[in-house]
Amino acid sequence: MTSPTDRIRPAVLVPRRVADLVARFDLTTAVPGPDAAAEVTAVASDNRAVAAGDLFVALPGARAHGAAFAADAVSRGAHAVLTDPAGADRLRDLTVPVLVTDDPRTLLGPVAAWVHGAPAERLTTFGITGTNGKTTTTYQLDHLLRSLGRRGGLVGTVETRSGDRVLPSRLTTPEASDLQAVLAAMCEDGVDSLSMEVSSHAIAMHRVDGVVYDVAGFTNLSQDHLDFHGDLPTYFAAKAELFTPARARRGVVVVDDAWGERMAAAATVSVETVRTTAPAPDSPAADWTVSEVVPHGTGSAFTLTRTDGLSLRTSTSLPGHFNVANAALAVVMVLASGVDPQDVVAALEAGDGLSARVPGRMEVVGPGGDGHPRVVVDFAHNTDALELALAALRPTTTGRLAVVFGATGDRDPGKRPAMGAAAVAGADVVVITDDDPHDEDAAAVRAAVRAGAEAARESAAAAGRTVTVTEVAPRGEAVRRAVLEAAGTDTVLVAGRGHETFQEVRGVDLELDDRVEARAALHARAERTPTA
Repeated sequence: MTSPTDRIRPAVLVPRRVADLVARFDLTTAVPGPDAAAEVTAVASDNRAVAAGDLFVALPGARAHGAAFAADAVSRGAHAVLTDPAGADRLRDLTVPVLVTDDPRTLLGPVAAWVHGAPAERLTTFGITGTNGKTTTTYQLDHLLRSLGRRGGLVGTVETRSGDRVLPSRLTTPEASDLQAVLAAMCEDGVDSLSMEVSSHAIAMHRVDGVVYDVAGFTNLSQDHLDFHGDLPTYFAAKAELFTPARARRGVVVVDDAWGERMAAAATVSVETVRTTAPAPDSPAADWTVSEVVPHGTGSAFTLTRTDGLSLRTSTSLPGHFNVANAALAVVMVLASGVDPQDVVAALEAGDGLSARVPGRMEVVGPGGDGHPRVVVDFAHNTDALELALAALRPTTTGRLAVVFGATGDRDPGKRPAMGAAAVAGADVVVITDDDPHDEDAAAVRAAVRAGAEAARESAAAAGRTVTVTEVAPRGEAVRRAVLEAAGTDTVLVAGRGHETFQEVRGVDLELDDRVEARAALHARAERTPTA
């Protein structure tokens, strides 16, 4: 696991006077007041990540106020502290300047951007939001930009990449202070284009404040994260903020469903729309449409056509129609940034289409053949993603389609039965196991998923369709059993965790990588299979 001290920082830090910070952001000061000589060189909101010269931002939190950690931050070298009035009241004994604002959370990003010299303004920036597909679209964007000769930076769920430097990610979107430091480091590394996932949490919690994206993209919206947002309209509203002048200059929206159409209508920046499915009778025409989709190998070729007649044909190396939508979105976002269409066509040809391999996203860890099943690992961790992943694998599965999955503890319990029902609807063999239980009883989470699966299984049986439903824990054993029991013509989808390498159980991170478990099971299967 990464730690707060693993943050990327620029090598060259330019001092900023605290007095200028006070004046620029209209801050007040508490005892001892700003020293005229005081300077800061970076910003941190986690005391464990503070280095000499930092401004420590002490934020109010759900469990504790950041002011409780200010003394430790100063001992690590913080030159000043920014907090709210409640925090300032607790910091009368500090020997560094204490700066005060009513809501430091909303200033964290803009202050960090100012301290680091507005690095986002030196990059061409792409931000992708949506329930599913953010990671894949980000990788496809990065692949296309590099094919165009750009030096790419990437920020997302799997990793943060500054040119050729890679650091595993702790959050889909980093904290605002960390993000600005990463962008400054990218500028030092010669990065000129940024492809970035923008989660709804990040927007609601102001992690991307201080960045105005050149192009924002929207993939789709379905039930997820309602433990945080409460309901779908609030979840939608958080994502819709990305398509406002405060956060983006222009947008591209996939309008394959009503939520996409609603997003395009709600946007207050110029938006281009992309449609990859047949429109409803009352749907508005899209600016770009996808046609002539032809599956090949593990992916699909497709044609992308604009209303003025501009057309290009390319492909994605990932299976499923939803990955066609992700690829189309990536292409149109690059075009929307001002790149000449002929340059995009040439780059797609040179880069073999959208051929980026995305860790843990429809990742084939066992291709099948020679009496062994195909085994695929995917991050599908909600109902819609699970349905789409199974639908993508069904046409190329000659035997049974099996799925191993679970639901996350302490997260949106309402989706658990629906995930169980979706698994039964799409698979022939359903193995229910644990995802990340967190602090919740794992058996209770499995039971909620199984309730939905059993109800759907009974309905399937009444319709003459047989589906096997079992419950196996721990997760590693579930993966092993599914692979060992599969026939050579079967496909086994291991869903829910994708690239993740640790499972959180009651505050303890246990090593668990679905890809490693699947490969071990395939190896055990090969060893027990007699050779001719």
